[in-house]
Amino acid sequence: MKRSRINAIMQEADELIRHHGFTLPPFAYWSPETFRARASDARHVIDARCGWDITDYGEGRFDEMGLFLFTLRNGLLSDLNTGRGMCYAEKLLISRQDQLSPMHTHVIKAEDIINRGGATLIIELYGSDDAGQFAEDRGGRVWCDGIALDYTPGQKLRLAPGESVTLRPGDWHAFWGEGGDVLIGEVSTVNDDETDNIFREPIGRFAKIEEDEAPTHLLVSDYRAWL
Repeated sequence: MKRSRINAIMQEADELIRHHGFTLPPFAYWSPETFRARASDARHVIDARCGWDITDYGEGRFDEMGLFLFTLRNGLLSDLNTGRGMCYAEKLLISRQDQLSPMHTHVIKAEDIINRGGATLIIELYGSDDAGQFAEDRGGRVWCDGIALDYTPGQKLRLAPGESVTLRPGDWHAFWGEGGDVLIGEVSTVNDDETDNIFREPIGRFAKIEEDEAPTHLLVSDYRAWL
C-alpha cells in the first residue's frame, strides 16, 4: 500500500470514529517525531503494539480485502501466561461495505466482536477439526450477547448496531460490512497480531508499504524501524 493511501485512510477513519461518538487517545495524533521524542514514556504503547493498523493482507486490494484497526489498549503475553495483570485488549475496527476480512482463527485469543454503529456486520463461521484446522463440514458454538448459539458450517451471523458475538479459539471467521461501513469494537484477551492470526489461505497479516510520502502517524508495524 502507498503511504499516501494509508494517511488518507487514517483521516477518513478518524472522521467515522468521531461521527459515532468515539475519540481516539492522545497518542493516536502524535507525529513520528513526537513518538520518537516520547518513546521512553510510551514504552508500553510500543511494546504492546497499541495504535494504528491498516492492512490489505499483502494482496494490494484494500477496497476488496482489507481492514482498519486501532488498538486502544493491550496487555502483554507475559501477563496472560501468569494469569495476572493486564490480560485484556480493546480495539476499534472499521469494516467497509463488502470489504472482506478473510477467514481466520486464533490459537490464544478469545474476543467479543461488537457492532458499534453503522450498517450490518456479517460474520461467516466455520468450526475446527480435531487438530484445530479449518473444517468445511463442522460447526460450533458461539455466544451472541451472552446467549448460546450453535452454528452450522458457513452460517452467516447478521449483527445490527449494538449486537455482538463472542468467538473462542477454533471458531473460524470472516467478516464484512453489508449495506455500508461498520464501526466495530473488539474486546479480547491479550492480542498478538504477529503470531496469533491463523489464516485459511496463505496470506500476510500486514501491508507492504510503498513510501511515496511521509507518514502522518506511525502504524504499529512501523515501530521497530522508526522507534
